[in-house]
Amino acid sequence: MLADLPIRRSTTQTNSAHLAVQAGTSSGRLVHCLNSIQLAAIFFDSGGRVSLCTESAQRLLANLGIARSAAASVLQLLLALRRATAPSRRELFQQLRRAVDEQAHAAFEITFQNQMVRAELHPVEGEGWALTGEDVSARRAAEASAADMARLDPLTGLPNRLLLRERLDQALARLRRGEEACALLLVDLDRFKPVNDTLGHPVGDALLVKVAERLRSTVRPTDTVARIGGDEFVVLQTAIREPADTQALARRLVDLIGRTYMVDGHLLTIGASVGVAFAPADGQDADRLLKNADLALYRAKLDGRGTFRFFEPEMDARMQARRQLELDMRQALARREFQLHYQPQLNLKTNQLTGCEALIRWRHPERGMVSPLDFIPLAEEIGLIVPIGEWVMRQACRDAVSWPAPLSVAVNVSPAQFKSDRLVEMIVSALATSGLPAARLEVEITEGVLLQESEKTLQTLHRLRDLGVRVSMDDFGTGYSSLSYLRSFPFDKIKIDRSFVKDLAVKPDGNAIIRAIAGLGQSLGMTTIAEGVETPEQMERIREEGCTDVQGYLVSRPVPADEIVRLIGSCQ
Repeated sequence: MLADLPIRRSTTQTNSAHLAVQAGTSSGRLVHCLNSIQLAAIFFDSGGRVSLCTESAQRLLANLGIARSAAASVLQLLLALRRATAPSRRELFQQLRRAVDEQAHAAFEITFQNQMVRAELHPVEGEGWALTGEDVSARRAAEASAADMARLDPLTGLPNRLLLRERLDQALARLRRGEEACALLLVDLDRFKPVNDTLGHPVGDALLVKVAERLRSTVRPTDTVARIGGDEFVVLQTAIREPADTQALARRLVDLIGRTYMVDGHLLTIGASVGVAFAPADGQDADRLLKNADLALYRAKLDGRGTFRFFEPEMDARMQARRQLELDMRQALARREFQLHYQPQLNLKTNQLTGCEALIRWRHPERGMVSPLDFIPLAEEIGLIVPIGEWVMRQACRDAVSWPAPLSVAVNVSPAQFKSDRLVEMIVSALATSGLPAARLEVEITEGVLLQESEKTLQTLHRLRDLGVRVSMDDFGTGYSSLSYLRSFPFDKIKIDRSFVKDLAVKPDGNAIIRAIAGLGQSLGMTTIAEGVETPEQMERIREEGCTDVQGYLVSRPVPADEIVRLIGSCQ
């Protein structure tokens, strides 16, 4: 072919001693050198004829089924490669023509009889051209295999996020061509983390493999099951005729994953929450569809887990409002938008105030007063409860130090705060900075605190007791209400939840429950305080049942810090 191409001659006269290809003894030495380094190279003179072909090049031609005689010239060599599949002979000719015109290097790959060869054409100034080649079939096969493996989850063998995205894009492309709809089912395992925490990651991994097997067994060959996270799976359901098909699949997934597993001798029971989004109704691109399926999954978790939910447009609006609330709350501490209100507690025997409970309030510049029920659960979920709780503790101590002794202040401490290693140090710092005696601080915890890392939690409670801080159990009776909690740590106070007080007039067992808790507290030497007392009748009933203290609107509503001082003075 080089003979058929316009070869541009070099006008520069170069000393032959420095040329890459020489005649005579120099050529022999060059061939010997090239053969010794196993280089597959063919040299063409300026007329396009082969002047030198190394042994490695001859072997490469033989492997391709091309006789040595077929490589006497460029034209014959190209004719021998006429069955090459990539690139085409026309493309190759054009590429070589450009290289010859520009006296430039050219590189290309051709596939010939299931083998792939990478070739490079180099101009040799004043002499002709050198063609080098290398069989890269094994390398390209290994690269293709690696690319396939990069799209699979190494534990379960399922497609990973990358391959799922490719297949989802393909399904949406078919959808845009007018083919049938598809659906995305986002599956999150319930109660999987305790398996890892209690039995170890090997058991958890074995459980994930079994979950993957069950997921495979419940879908059609045209569907895709992928693992996109630790305990998150996705099912891409294609060719949907009607939403009932997807509803039936979601129900099967929840049922199948929720059945008992046998893993390494352990009987394990987990569950699944499923969020579903349809295309095109819930999104016509992959990102929107994944986002909406995730919103539906979030709703399924809020509704108690172990169920499935379909995406609804209102979910997106609620999530946007939640995100904005989160952003505002992150700025609220810096802007000093949080306030503390205090609700007095009354001793029924002396009719004197014994202290106040600190209750956080959020005065938003645009929303107004935001209820703790709206932002405290979110603060606990995103981890903001720790810095907010520290602010509450420090501010409550600063406020309470101005109250008449021995009035105390009660501060709620969340389970998230108990996970922090510096809780005790923070309380010590708050007491020291404010000057409040430890005996006038009361830490309130719920039964949920004692459920997590019980040994560590008990150590923290005893350290607080050693400081002189009092500890009370809040909302007693609404959680697990295990009496072992009261045996494991000598609480100073038991707070009876307001729901029992509210039901006194309508449920006959309300009196019995309050009487039992009051009697328990008296036997253990603990104060019992009833929350939510709003009427004189409730007050009298509670007094009769043996409670020692009350808290509620009948005594006083929660009031700001500057008003609580006047209220205490008037009561005294």
